[in-house]
Amino acid sequence: MPARTALIYSNDFARFSYGDDHPFKIQRFILAFELMRAYGLMELPNVKILDCPRAAEEALLTFHAPDYLDRLREFSESDDARADFRYGLGDLDNPVFRGLYDWARLGAGGTIEAARLVAEEGYDIAFNLAGGWHHAHRAKASGFSYLNDAVVAINLLLEKGLRVAYLDIDAHHGDGVQEAFYDTDRVLTISIHESGMYFFPGTGFEGETGTGAGTGYSVNIPLVAHADDALFMKAFDEVAFPLLAAYNPDVLVTQLGADTFRTDPLTRLEVTTHSYTYILRKLKALGIPWVAVGGGGYNLVNVARAWTLAWGVMNGVELPPRLPDSFVSIIGRLGYPNRMLLDAMHWAQEDDRNQALDAVERSIAVIRKTIFPVIIGSYGETSGE
Repeated sequence: MPARTALIYSNDFARFSYGDDHPFKIQRFILAFELMRAYGLMELPNVKILDCPRAAEEALLTFHAPDYLDRLREFSESDDARADFRYGLGDLDNPVFRGLYDWARLGAGGTIEAARLVAEEGYDIAFNLAGGWHHAHRAKASGFSYLNDAVVAINLLLEKGLRVAYLDIDAHHGDGVQEAFYDTDRVLTISIHESGMYFFPGTGFEGETGTGAGTGYSVNIPLVAHADDALFMKAFDEVAFPLLAAYNPDVLVTQLGADTFRTDPLTRLEVTTHSYTYILRKLKALGIPWVAVGGGGYNLVNVARAWTLAWGVMNGVELPPRLPDSFVSIIGRLGYPNRMLLDAMHWAQEDDRNQALDAVERSIAVIRKTIFPVIIGSYGETSGE
């Protein structure tokens, strides 16, 4: 039986901008939506396209500090150049612009709605394109993120008595989400990301395993530059998948950032759509109610491709590699040449690739020693298949 799925989207996304020179472009959501439509993924019988509501402050206060929300609201109502570095506002990463708070509440509200649909209305999968703001802290913006939608949505799931697993495959460590649940065993957080040794946010090492009741429930697999599809899948198959299967949560929340791709201008990983869709298919096979959110990604066409492929997997549709002519026409008018349509081929040198392999094998060995006895020992053996 086909999965009952919901895609959360808003035409209001086009009203906002981080600025012409900022690497984060809201246009990527529009391109992803148009590509899904061009492939016919909006007309499937079990699919609902639902509007993205703004998050209520009551929900935001389950994580964020009241004074921080007050400052976001204040800055959002002015066209003046403003900054408050105590709250991470007004620097190059986190600019202040009119409507900022509305924008942040829109993204957070979509993830809250996705969680509600899964927890209350029986949807198998709900996907909020404009979610995935995993760097936002309780009282500080960070890494383009103002409100941590995943944390707020997970808090609401916890209030319903549900256990949650959070998997983050963005190139950047999901530090804000890890921080929020570092001391609880009701949320298992797993992040596969580029190593913080030389990369923002400088966290996400194997030794960050949680504290108190949460010891063993924080899992990090840092990848070094040039880690490719095989290594990405190895990290998932040998760590993330067996832990998810053993923990067997009531709800799975995933951050599906596409900045791990070879073409991304801000990262140094070598992932393609091959490993990305491989992981998504295995997640769907778990059969766990699934809340998915977007995340990073700065090559706009490949972000659209990634999230469209994800939506295809969620709905059991295998998409052809050739982009629909109508979409090619759209991106052509935006100035994207045809060579942008495929994954870039800049294979790593053999020595660099071997170093990446050694690093991931060391990480896996550490995690198997420190984390597996806690999770698999507590929730039962799993084959990992």
